[in-house]
Amino acid sequence: MSQSLHPMLNIAIKAARAAGAIINRGSQDLDLLKITHKGPNDFVSEVDQAAEAAIIEILLGAYPGHGILAEESGRTHGAKDSEFTWIIDPLDGTTNFLHGFPVYAVSIALAHRGQVQQGVVYDPNRNDLFVASRGRGAYLNERRLRVSKRLRLQESLIGTGFPFRKGDNFKRYMKMFEEISQQCAGLRRPGAATLDHCYVAAGWYDGFFETGLSPWDIAAASLIITEAGGLIGNFSGEADFLYQREVVAGTPKVYGQLVNILTPYTRVIKEDDVKPATEGEAAPDATDAFVAAATEAAPAEKKPRKAIKVAGPRTPKGRA
Repeated sequence: MSQSLHPMLNIAIKAARAAGAIINRGSQDLDLLKITHKGPNDFVSEVDQAAEAAIIEILLGAYPGHGILAEESGRTHGAKDSEFTWIIDPLDGTTNFLHGFPVYAVSIALAHRGQVQQGVVYDPNRNDLFVASRGRGAYLNERRLRVSKRLRLQESLIGTGFPFRKGDNFKRYMKMFEEISQQCAGLRRPGAATLDHCYVAAGWYDGFFETGLSPWDIAAASLIITEAGGLIGNFSGEADFLYQREVVAGTPKVYGQLVNILTPYTRVIKEDDVKPATEGEAAPDATDAFVAAATEAAPAEKKPRKAIKVAGPRTPKGRA
């Protein structure tokens, strides 16, 4: 498989492994790390920053004309008017990392005109490399991935993430949690959304849902899911999920059942609520950066599109 990888995917893998090496070195001396707060319960360490810098250096070294949307530095690097944008989370699961809890990952995606074409999620603890190129399948360490074959939510293991930032609607989430927990086989919350999505692609979860996510938490793994035969969208089942701060994913059948439950809880961002940043102006924080990117890369359509399965066999007619 390695010789047939898309050149841009190979560069992303190189960058992810470089970031993983920095993260692994940092994990040896957690007590010595400098940590700052982006907000309540929202941390950033010098490891996040060093890993992101290494990723950007490698990506722009290979493709200097590309744009960058990164969690820590927003859109301050790269070309502002490129059709290609690298979407980067240098360390998803920072809180886990800072506590020595070994569930965190590097996420790198390449979007062309707003559509993700390449995706890499690297778990440096387990040396697990999840990759996908649009139309060419998804892989874990060179093994082809397929979502699980489960059809019923009652038999499914579902991943989720708890709201933890100031302003998150915890009461709304608890209503969703209550409904889904009573209709599935179990709920899990490890704390790294990029890996949660990859676990759906690998068939370890049958579905996943979360609110409050940013595009760098979702972009790479969303392609990995669809290339593994799964579905991903917002709570109302539309394909416009990357910038909506809500996501649901799963096997085709389980996805549909989750959407039926979650549709009443959707809070899709309306076009009028999104204000682009001034051209050439650095966004004051990462949230503003992704909203600005949303207006450029994902304009609203007159008719919402339904999530489409990109790869994998269709469910035969007549099956429950």
